Amino acid sequence: MGLNPVVVIALSMFVLAQSQTQDCGQTPRAETPAPVPPTPTQPSSDVITTQDGARVQAQVVVTNLEVPWSMAFAPDGRLFVTERPGRVRIIDIAGGTSELALTLDDTFAQGEAGTLGLALDPDFAASRFVYVYYSARAGNGAVNRVVRYREVGSRLGERVVLLDGIPADTIHDGGRIRFGPDGLLYISTGDASTQPLAQSLGSTAGKILRLNRDGTTPAGNPFGSPVYSYGHRNPQGFDWHPITGELWASEHGATGNDEINVIRAGANYGWPAIQANATMAGMITPVTFFASAIAPSGASFARGRAVPLFENDLFVATLRGLHLLRLRIDPAVSGRIVAQERLFDQRFGRIRDVITGPDGFLYFCTNNRDGRGTPGASDDLIARVVPAS
Repeated sequence: MGLNPVVVIALSMFVLAQSQTQDCGQTPRAETPAPVPPTPTQPSSDVITTQDGARVQAQVVVTNLEVPWSMAFAPDGRLFVTERPGRVRIIDIAGGTSELALTLDDTFAQGEAGTLGLALDPDFAASRFVYVYYSARAGNGAVNRVVRYREVGSRLGERVVLLDGIPADTIHDGGRIRFGPDGLLYISTGDASTQPLAQSLGSTAGKILRLNRDGTTPAGNPFGSPVYSYGHRNPQGFDWHPITGELWASEHGATGNDEINVIRAGANYGWPAIQANATMAGMITPVTFFASAIAPSGASFARGRAVPLFENDLFVATLRGLHLLRLRIDPAVSGRIVAQERLFDQRFGRIRDVITGPDGFLYFCTNNRDGRGTPGASDDLIARVVPAS
């Protein structure tokens, strides 16, 4: 039975003490608490000051979701959200309402698998197309697939499967999907705990894939298949730099060695032969890595000047890291990070996704009910980062 999320309009923050366990496969918590808004208090510690002097705070806007995995705003301001157990919700933050748009009854929601990525068509206002990446039960196992729906009246229907048979497991399912500046659909997949698949160009596992909107392979793909890049272990976030157009991605490493990569068509990112700062001919090393695991997930560039000092910075949601990672990037030099810092460190627990909203503010969601965190009464929640008064 699905949760009934609460949309919170007041400025408030729920401060959490969280577990520091690594992001490895466990089943989501089964309990479904009644909706409870966060305590209406705002300790002074809720305001943070960044290294370069931006004073910001997190404003909780939605509570009581169940493991939200991906978020996308429609042109009309509604927020589409996947919940890993098998649901898509449409939330009107301003109006304080939530609609259950879709329940995927065949979701394989074990460990890290489930209903994961979500993207809206670049022409959503006309087409109403919504794209979902999810793990589906198949025989005695599971597969990951990309499906397209049409939204009518806050319900998703007219299902079309665009890509099926992506290897799945209880760990390393990747799962992020996004449309690029070229209007094509990009998909991150994990190695599904079978490491050699990441190096096999005949497999869709351990890859960044690229599709036309109808599921066909674009003519410009480097291998004549959906494969765009390969040698990935478990990439869960990516976005394009607003100035340079470079594709940046976050990736889970093995026992640490989490990576940030600049993705290029046809390139091999080395897994399982290399990771972190190891090198090998014909393989790409990351622009930075984290020897101690932070478990990076969703990643987005800040667009607009709602918080002027954030403009064009890359923000990465971290699970084990329990923070929002900020990377300041030099647009004049490919792959050059000039500074990095942790925002809201250990304030909200496990953070799964981060995006820029139509108001220019960053929005992030927690995953404290995924079986690895310590959920509070209002988890899981969505918050936005706003200037502190």
